[in-house]
Amino acid sequence: METIRPTAVAGLFYPANASELSQIIQNELSQVKPSATIQQPKALIVPHAGYIYSGPIAATAYAQLLPYHQQINRVVVIGPSHRVDFHGLAVSSAHYFDSPLGTVAIDQKAIEQLLTITDVHQLDQAHKQEHSLEVQLPFLQQVLDQFCIVPIVAGNASPELVATVLKAVWGGPETLIIISSDLSHYHDYQTAKKMDQITSHAIETCNPTISSENACGCIGVNGLLNLADEKQLTVTTLDCRNSGDTAGKKDSVVGYGAYLFVEES
Repeated sequence: METIRPTAVAGLFYPANASELSQIIQNELSQVKPSATIQQPKALIVPHAGYIYSGPIAATAYAQLLPYHQQINRVVVIGPSHRVDFHGLAVSSAHYFDSPLGTVAIDQKAIEQLLTITDVHQLDQAHKQEHSLEVQLPFLQQVLDQFCIVPIVAGNASPELVATVLKAVWGGPETLIIISSDLSHYHDYQTAKKMDQITSHAIETCNPTISSENACGCIGVNGLLNLADEKQLTVTTLDCRNSGDTAGKKDSVVGYGAYLFVEES
């Protein structure tokens, strides 16, 4: 029997109405200036807050996929666990993830492959209420044609484990990696800007030593950065702002960054 993981934050983090959701995403994408890059993205680091806060920053990353909407047909998404404490990485037993824009199939062969790796577990509870993966799906549905996903929630895991998993599903130009992460949390505006600039520099220089204080998805981020040399990745910061720049007060903000990784040709 095929199962669907239902939405958990539709109507909260983003609109539950399909037409409204699609229009909001399209509006955000239309504000993005075309990138100078002509190379296909291999990986993106993208924020995962409510769209009113982080949507403009996420759009700067997802807009880079538009020229490659036909080539990319599999997306590996790794995000941190916000609600369930567990060891390792969690995959889902579901066959589809739901979204107001339609269901997205899960790559079952990839899931079977990942379950052979030590500390990768099937743990539906980690996925049930997790927003860090879910909020990425509508953007992906807006910019890509047909695609499947490999959804992974990171618990208490090492960057080395993440790197092992990423290598297992790295694939070719058909596969995109999404690392879901916000940056600093609940500092004043100027403090957050300084912290996020330091984090951006670490990402740009592929230094896999980012802490949870600087990025809530640090495990996934560091795991990707661990592969930078081996996979010959180059990094570009596309955007780095915070909720004080988008829709929030400046006395306590959350930082958001969008980063593009391409493989050197």
